[in-house]
Amino acid sequence: MTLTIDTSGQGLAMVLKDYQEEALRFIWENKGVGASSREVWNQVNKVLKNKTISRASIINFLNAMVDEGVLNYHEITGKGGHRRIYSTKLDEARFKQYVAELVLGNLVRDFPEETKEALKKMK
Repeated sequence: MTLTIDTSGQGLAMVLKDYQEEALRFIWENKGVGASSREVWNQVNKVLKNKTISRASIINFLNAMVDEGVLNYHEITGKGGHRRIYSTKLDEARFKQYVAELVLGNLVRDFPEETKEALKKMK
């Protein structure tokens, strides 16, 4: 996963855009049911109010999260063809752990001594 880290952000906003965080939150809240891209798109635009996100942006993000192993999906057939129903693979806590491991793993790989020193100072 390619993360862009914004150190001025807090929580998930450090690594996700606002619409991406809202999309994941909606799927996490519907963990037993799952949601279509249309449902996610509607919810995200409802929550963000003054900002409109394209459905393509939502679909691309959801599919990227499937590729990363964060979300699952299954297909259903309905009017207009096949649709993906997205569901949780990693809950919020496991997603945060995944991000931390990814970032720390890359820091240790690229700056091994500096990362170890920084981690010692944090204890």
